[in-house]
Amino acid sequence: MIPVVFGLAGAALSARERDFFREADPAGYILFGRNVVDRAQLRALTDDLRTLHGRTDLPILIDQEGGRVQRMKPPEWPVFPPGAVFDRLWEVAPMSAMEAARAHAEALALTLSEVGISVDCLPLLDVRQPGASDVIGDRALGAEPVRVASIGRAILDGLAAGGVVGVMKHMPGHGRAGVDSHLSLPVVEADAAALASDITPFQRLADAPMGMTAHVVYTAWDPERPATLSPTVIDGVIRKQIGFDGFLFTDDIDMKALSGTPAEKAVAAIAAGCDAVLDCWARMDEMEAVAAVLPTMAAASVDRLDRAMAMRSAPDAARLDDLVAKRDALLALA
Repeated sequence: MIPVVFGLAGAALSARERDFFREADPAGYILFGRNVVDRAQLRALTDDLRTLHGRTDLPILIDQEGGRVQRMKPPEWPVFPPGAVFDRLWEVAPMSAMEAARAHAEALALTLSEVGISVDCLPLLDVRQPGASDVIGDRALGAEPVRVASIGRAILDGLAAGGVVGVMKHMPGHGRAGVDSHLSLPVVEADAAALASDITPFQRLADAPMGMTAHVVYTAWDPERPATLSPTVIDGVIRKQIGFDGFLFTDDIDMKALSGTPAEKAVAAIAAGCDAVLDCWARMDEMEAVAAVLPTMAAASVDRLDRAMAMRSAPDAARLDDLVAKRDALLALA
């Protein structure tokens, strides 16, 4: 197994993809809107991927946050609200906000489990900051670190109850970024004291099964390299200061915040201490180049991945309607 999560080009595996993936043996896959048609198609695709590798616990990821980041869309799937709604409810009733977030996440997870998706890139633990890029915006769970952590915990618990592994992102915090890292490299010049509040939610949820890095330079920690490519940030901040020992993905290495070829970025991220690289866009020449330069996944990373995939409960699909009704009744309080 090599330490990369690849994207797929379409709604079914091509013959070339099938041959390449069988030989390369990536750690997992990530799905996007281009891979999604309906329930029957999506379940067939995920079953095909598991059969290809003979791994029932194969990580199959998606970004299904709710709000503007929702790959599985109506009318086939329900609309889910963005993170900001739970922040607003907290102003009225904190306990209700956590219970609504947990019900929301379990309902969301049930829609994923039904079609064989095992990992959701949620929750965002980025602490919202005034004047920052809107790339986070209403996706955030709030501007107060302990509140973000509390709602984030409820989301992780709900996802696990619905049979899905959660991924806390974007470590060590994207909330101060002044530009969208999809388009250019954010540089955060806050001092270490200010950044301490940004990492608080991650510290409180350091036992989470999975995490995702931010393509952001933090000058207080490493003025030369974004977190994804910085051994100083990966080891010194994420592993030691935050205390996270879960499975750590990069954000998509194709984002414009990072420079170099996909293969160069993949090697640098693994060398910096990430457990695996996300290479999302299913360009065969790029995937072949990445696979050619990556080593076999380290034993410690394999152990983290195994532990993460074991942190799920058996889903109860019959609960979906009740969970949605419960969430909506609680959100109505705000």
